[in-house]
Amino acid sequence: MEYDYVIVGAGSAGCVLANRLSEDPGLSVALVEAGGKDDKLEIRMPAGFPKLFRTGYDWNFTTAKQSEMSGRELYWPRGRVLGGSSSMNAQMWVRGCQQDYDQWGIPGWAYDDVLPYFHRAEHRVGSNRGGVYGTSGPLYISELRSPNVTTAAFLAACEELGMPRLAELNGRSNEGYSPTPVTQNRGRRWSSADAYLRPAANRPNLHVVTDATVTRVTFDGRRATGVEHSGGAHIKARLEVVLAAGTIGSPYLLMRSGVGAADELRDAGVPVVHELPEVGKNLQDHLSTGVFVECLQPVTLTKAESIPNLLRYIVLRSGMLTTNVGEAVAFIRTSEAEPAPDVELVFAPVPFKDHGLTPPTGHGLTVGVVLLQPESRGRIGLNGRDVVIDPAYLSAEADVRRLVAGLKRAKEVFATAAMKPYAGGPMAPYWGPETDEELAQWVRERGETLYHPVGTCRMGADDASVVDPALRVRGVEGLRVADVSIMPTLNRGHTHAPAIMIGEKAADLIRGHKA
Repeated sequence: MEYDYVIVGAGSAGCVLANRLSEDPGLSVALVEAGGKDDKLEIRMPAGFPKLFRTGYDWNFTTAKQSEMSGRELYWPRGRVLGGSSSMNAQMWVRGCQQDYDQWGIPGWAYDDVLPYFHRAEHRVGSNRGGVYGTSGPLYISELRSPNVTTAAFLAACEELGMPRLAELNGRSNEGYSPTPVTQNRGRRWSSADAYLRPAANRPNLHVVTDATVTRVTFDGRRATGVEHSGGAHIKARLEVVLAAGTIGSPYLLMRSGVGAADELRDAGVPVVHELPEVGKNLQDHLSTGVFVECLQPVTLTKAESIPNLLRYIVLRSGMLTTNVGEAVAFIRTSEAEPAPDVELVFAPVPFKDHGLTPPTGHGLTVGVVLLQPESRGRIGLNGRDVVIDPAYLSAEADVRRLVAGLKRAKEVFATAAMKPYAGGPMAPYWGPETDEELAQWVRERGETLYHPVGTCRMGADDASVVDPALRVRGVEGLRVADVSIMPTLNRGHTHAPAIMIGEKAADLIRGHKA
């Protein structure tokens, strides 16, 4: 089989690329995905996403032991299905702020350069104050259909604490509080597969291969010629191979294909095609902690899975099962020295513990605390054929300080008059730490990923970067990376939105177009 372009990974960026490149009937495109179809009810139902964790729809990754996190190995879910992680995420469309993209300092990737690509993707349903969003794109962005009553109390608590109310969350500045915009269409998840892949599925020049795990990129000298996958087939690329396999998958495939740090490749038994030492380095992730309290009224999502709620969702697409769980957010600076928010508070009208895998035993509330700009840097590596994930959480002491400050603000939220009718005492496993030392201990013992790893195929204008500003892998030909692994630093938001933007911009770069 031979195509003009072979795309690896049908996740957020990969689905965009498959759609945009196959718009040209003169091009042939193959999209290769390790997972299968996205036809499970829990994918369609917004509140069902934790039910997909640790199933066949999940890569079910685990990190190396984290020395600064009580020696724990942390669970990292990633989507292994059409739509990738956009088929099992919390649907939050949070781009970040202008500072996030301007700070990269890369020609063509400043905020004003990438904003048209966000707009191209977006189909804002409902209010669009200030024209913040696009309105004719394929990806539906809406407010929650049936927000919980306690979410309104959280928003009132933010106002009580003097935070600014954001008319729209995704403007140039996101400092303040807001209900969470979600990628939903009339109460149903709207993934990148829904938005981009399904409308293109019947094009004769697009071939989608599922249940096929790519094992390596093939080369003729230093030119990428295609990919091999677990089915034993070799899919050839006449023009380019584009890796959109994510922050873990893309550097892993580069290294398994002989592109990376030469010593590490030899140690793993991989012949070196091209030495590129930064492949797999610069790993960053949003580390999350939180405060859990009992809810004094039985109004939370604890009983969301009842038969009446299920019927209401199936018949009316409304009710508790339309929730994305993280129903509102606040972006704050923990000190005046910060140039933009460094912590995000995420409100969930349920005790969201252990990634939602442990069912709540009672009614409770969560204010999650997310470190937006970690100074810690980790890596993706090889151990033979196995992937090594070492985020090196909290290896920078400043990360602990910011998370402790964020926890204090979360506690202030629950102490407001607005939350008084609902917020009770600490709810297990949260034990009510008070001092800085106790709060730091809580972070180390219970902190978890917020599912936003980036950076392992860093883009840059410098020769040491993995990809150049056109996303071409340095030192080889016919190979690009187009996913959030190319982000030099994390955004002060969530990573689904920039993944879509990167897919849109990559398609133009490949075709030689401009926004």
